Amino acid sequence: MAGKHQQTGMRGVFLVAAELASRGFVVSPTSRSAFGADLLVTTEGCRKAFSVQVKTNAKPASFWLLNKHAKRLHASSHIYVFVNLSKDGGLPEYYVVPSRTVAEHMNVQRRPAGTWYSFDRSHADRYKDRWDVFGGWIGGVPTGAKLSKG
Repeated sequence: MAGKHQQTGMRGVFLVAAELASRGFVVSPTSRSAFGADLLVTTEGCRKAFSVQVKTNAKPASFWLLNKHAKRLHASSHIYVFVNLSKDGGLPEYYVVPSRTVAEHMNVQRRPAGTWYSFDRSHADRYKDRWDVFGGWIGGVPTGAKLSKG
C-alpha cells in the first residue's frame, strides 16, 4: 500500500497531467522509479517534447523538497511544476518553473539528520499558473502560429 507521502505525490502528478492534457498536450506518466521526470509531455504534432518533474505539498507551504541532483539537472525542455494542495478541498496551486531557475535558487540546508534540498516559494511566486513556460505551445502548435488548412 502506498504511504501518505506517495499518495500526495501521485495526486500531484495526475493533477498536472490533467492540466497539461486540457491544454492540448499529450502526456504520459513515467515509471515511478524513473529518475528526474514524472511526466513526459509532447505537443500534439510531436514538434516539441518536455520532461516534467512534479513536487507536491499536501497543504500550502513556503517550500518544496528537492533531491540533490536538482542543481545540475536543468535544460530548456525540463520543467518543474510545484503543487500546493488545499487542506479544505479547494483548487490546487500550480507553479510552473523552468529547471534552470530551480537550479539557480535551490536551497541547501545541513541538518543533524542529513542535508535538505528545497525550492522556496518566494522564488516560485512569479511562476504561479505560468503554463506559458512550456513555450506558448497550445494544442500542438505555438500560440500565435497560423494553422495551415490541410
